[in-house]
Amino acid sequence: GKCLFTHEWIRTSKVKDGSGTHEDEFKNIFGLFFSLKRLTAALDPSTSEKPKLGGTLKVGEGCTFHSFTTNVYKFHFLESPSGVKIVLNTSPDVGDLREAMSTIYSSIFVECVVKNPLHTVGEPFRFDSFTSMLHKYIRSLNI
Repeated sequence: GKCLFTHEWIRTSKVKDGSGTHEDEFKNIFGLFFSLKRLTAALDPSTSEKPKLGGTLKVGEGCTFHSFTTNVYKFHFLESPSGVKIVLNTSPDVGDLREAMSTIYSSIFVECVVKNPLHTVGEPFRFDSFTSMLHKYIRSLNI
């Protein structure tokens, strides 16, 4: 996985104080997502077919997780139909953000990035229209 966009609104410590570099942090988050997706599919009681050890799951395959909470943060996750993954880290008291993340994907990402003729699929981007709309929407959520 490749990080296409990142933004921090509030962060109490710098990346270098914890996980090394931003790239290390992106790899850790992708690895965490990959592992949790495999774990939820393996524990899925609705099917007797379990994923092969070490194999990958296709988009939409298996059951999905939406968030997990620690004592200091909540990790919210959305995997879009196109395979784009959206992650938000918030304080642990923030509620379910599935609808908000779906809006971020369909109304902000698709409109400002996917439909942007300057965007190369799968490559990092910095579009002012995306950043501006994302900031405005996140502020409206009061999280």
